[in-house]
Amino acid sequence: MDRAGMTEEQVERMFAGMNEVIRAGEEMRALRAEMVQVFAGLGWTQERLARLAGMSQPAVSKQVAKARAETDRAADLSLDQRDTSWLEGRLWGLAEDITDLLDETGAEPAHCARLVHALARGRKRFTPRNVDALRRLVEEDLRAHRTELAPRHQEAYDRIARGLDELATRGEGGGGTGGGTAAGSAAARRALACQIQRVRLREEA
Repeated sequence: MDRAGMTEEQVERMFAGMNEVIRAGEEMRALRAEMVQVFAGLGWTQERLARLAGMSQPAVSKQVAKARAETDRAADLSLDQRDTSWLEGRLWGLAEDITDLLDETGAEPAHCARLVHALARGRKRFTPRNVDALRRLVEEDLRAHRTELAPRHQEAYDRIARGLDELATRGEGGGGTGGGTAAGSAAARRALACQIQRVRLREEA
């Protein structure tokens, strides 16, 4: 296990997934750049990040210099953060893990699979309506696949749902970084939270 509890292989898979859809446009390109900045801030070398992200080292150096000019604030990668984007990312990661696990076991496809794939490819966005739909689909999978899924999936969902409900009660739901204390764009925070949630679920397996 490396910095922030993520191995090189896990970070490589994260960048590989982004590279698959980089042609979708500048939004994903900007997200990749921000993720490079985040991991550089955590101490990953520019050479290593260039290799993992499939970028040239001068391009990585440019992004790192830009980040240093803008802020010295390090990213917080602890799982239990209570802003909307982070919780949405955790929900996304949970739904992806459920989808993959059911595929691996040969069970019926996850109810949330289609929406998960649409979100991953940028065909759907994290609007309040889509987040609510993803919650309902994950709940349906947790009910329908109790034997295939582990208690950790239900426990993770309960924490995520409680956090989202609390933010909605305070009027801080509906996207963004709820409360204004979290560093990074909403898209970057979702992507980070998604991957960290998946790592934690697999560690508990």
